[in-house]
Amino acid sequence: MSNLATDPLFNENEVFISNASNQEEVFREVAESLYKKDLVTEDFINNLLEREKNYPTGIDMSVVSPKIPNIAIPHTESEFVKTRMIVPIKLTNSISFHNMIDPSKEFDVRFLFMILNDDPEGQSNILAQIMDFMARTSENELVSFFKASDPKDIYSFLNRKFMQYAKDND
Repeated sequence: MSNLATDPLFNENEVFISNASNQEEVFREVAESLYKKDLVTEDFINNLLEREKNYPTGIDMSVVSPKIPNIAIPHTESEFVKTRMIVPIKLTNSISFHNMIDPSKEFDVRFLFMILNDDPEGQSNILAQIMDFMARTSENELVSFFKASDPKDIYSFLNRKFMQYAKDND
């Protein structure tokens, strides 16, 4: 198992601000960039789209706070990925996602945490870390974070918070 303090989950060059207007558009935009950098395989995009259709990843954050936007945590099987990281994607337009817990429900999402994980055993571990981050970060900090529109600010905040939580859990 890797140590977050020495193995950060974020890369400052892999933070996206997307003007996409639907899931497929944002997935294709990010997947194309990741593929050009040899971080994912050619089949990554098709598998990501298919997986999202069958196993939705939207998370309703209104239960935590109505001030915090809903998020989604898209991911796919490890065979389509060549690295281990979380790719933050700020959406300038709300995009509709189905609820992870109740797929019959749909809601608007404003931020994606795309998981890239080449370790088949580690997927739920990264998902748990994202949920831990959402639960342990104060409402005011999250509200401020989700308003950020500079990739450097988004990266800096996430990197600092995830490292802090990793140290707390050592």
